[in-house]
Amino acid sequence: MSDEEHQFESKADAGASKTYPQQAGTIRKNGYIVIKGRPCKVVEVSTSKTGKHGHAKCHFVAIDIFTAKKLEDIVPSSHNCDVPHVNRTDYQLIDISEDGFVSLLTENGNTKDDLKLPTDENLLAQIKAGFEEGKDLVVSVMSAMGEEQICALKDIGPK
Repeated sequence: MSDEEHQFESKADAGASKTYPQQAGTIRKNGYIVIKGRPCKVVEVSTSKTGKHGHAKCHFVAIDIFTAKKLEDIVPSSHNCDVPHVNRTDYQLIDISEDGFVSLLTENGNTKDDLKLPTDENLLAQIKAGFEEGKDLVVSVMSAMGEEQICALKDIGPK
């Protein structure tokens, strides 16, 4: 090696990958998969037999976990697919600001203020109604591939 200095780009996420590889033939219904760069939940898997060129193919029908759009992909079953790291975290709702952002309380007592209200009308109405009634609400936040979104709501009783 030479004596020249090497430049590295610093990353805030300790270099952890947003996805991990998994063989297409082992991905099942209700699992997760990356299709067209989007994290998706698999709703249907069908596998075709090996053809004259040798590969069995897996046909995935999946729904984007953030936009709820339906996506499809066909992959040889012996090849690897990207599978997103999907996490669900529960936070207590503290406040809803005028511009549509929520203020959440984390487990260690800090606040998280960088999340917008969900786009799902039904969930949005439930959150607003419960907050206006002064209920203690816990929201579930799903995160995958650097995106986060509120996906569920729990009522833990009055304040």
